[in-house]
Amino acid sequence: MRLLFLFLDGVGLGQDDPQDNPFARVEMPNLIALLGGNRLLATSVAGRPLDNGRASLLPLDACLGVDGLPQSASGQATLLTGINIPAAIGYHYGPKPNPSIAAYLDNGTVFSRLRAVGKTAMLLNAYPPRYFEAIRSGRRMFSAIPQAVSNAGISLMTANDLYARRALSADYTGRAWREHLDYPDAPLFEPREAGEKLAQLAAGYDLAFFEYWLTDYAGHKQDQESAEAILETFDRMLGGLLGAWNDQEGLILVTSDHGNMEDLSTRRHTANAVPALVIGSPALREQFTSGLHDLSDVTPAILELIR
Repeated sequence: MRLLFLFLDGVGLGQDDPQDNPFARVEMPNLIALLGGNRLLATSVAGRPLDNGRASLLPLDACLGVDGLPQSASGQATLLTGINIPAAIGYHYGPKPNPSIAAYLDNGTVFSRLRAVGKTAMLLNAYPPRYFEAIRSGRRMFSAIPQAVSNAGISLMTANDLYARRALSADYTGRAWREHLDYPDAPLFEPREAGEKLAQLAAGYDLAFFEYWLTDYAGHKQDQESAEAILETFDRMLGGLLGAWNDQEGLILVTSDHGNMEDLSTRRHTANAVPALVIGSPALREQFTSGLHDLSDVTPAILELIR
């Protein structure tokens, strides 16, 4: 069995408040149909997980029993290791891993553990040359996900991989490479095509991971217009992904590290639970979701699925 891990940074399950929560306002026909007419809201899973034939939705605790608001580095490290990192170090921390968190990413992540038993794993994001230059110069630090991937001996995808269509840009479509990174001939996908391409790429690995961080960025900026555009693009991409995905061969997991964009009344993260949206056959979903309660349960579920 394989898994596509679609990571949306800074997405929690918020209230049914169209003024401050774009998930309550934006039309997302593919996601709403997948959820049987429901939206990605706390009310959709109040008292029970949601199950709608092809998808299950349940809340995951991102606070993990530790005071304070969840943060990116400790939340992502928890997702990647199955260890309650905030409890282990005594606090939430982010955005980039400090030495205490980095130590947990040296080994024992889902990437390194799968590779140790002969399974394949890949981060499907392409990174531009300036990203690698900034890392080498010390001007920039790895965030938890690329650090875990690199520590597992997996090469990060480059511009060459983007042009060879072995990877996707962080905005799915490639438009950001053309408009902001000065690559006017970068491959360009319509959102639905990007979803189809994501399914095709994921089919080549036991674990395929894609990191989408623009959600967190829009939340911190309290940018209603960007949030709406992000969700509309995501929904069209999801439509292509759903159409191309074989439910009998594996699962899609959509989840996050902490809340943020679901409450644009604040620039800060939230204490909301994050969604675990699991797509695939009923039997696989039941197995995968049976032990999911908080962020630390995700890696054990992945390892149990991919054996």
